[in-house]
Amino acid sequence: MTTTRLTVAGETRSFTLAVGETILHAAMEQGLHLDHACGGVCACSTCHVKVTAGAECLSAASEDELDQLDTARDVNLDSRLGCQAKLLRAPAGGAIAITIPQWNVNAVREGAGH
Repeated sequence: MTTTRLTVAGETRSFTLAVGETILHAAMEQGLHLDHACGGVCACSTCHVKVTAGAECLSAASEDELDQLDTARDVNLDSRLGCQAKLLRAPAGGAIAITIPQWNVNAVREGAGH
């Protein structure tokens, strides 16, 4: 398990990410909300995050993911979809750091209580 720092609106929370697990799945399983309108199937860009440390330990972005990121705002080289970025290996000597862009507000939310 890898300690992962998630920052949104200046508030940082930690959660664990297991090898083979996506950022979205781990965050949601541990009570951290990350918008995901399509249910995590790479059909939207609402789970857009920026991986600010440890990106080399995550799976490479697929063409489908890159196509979906084209629909998100403020995309840069650190941008990933939380539903697609899987941990491949633990980072040497550090944690993975992820930021949810403040503007990333999903108008259509999945499930009750989101």
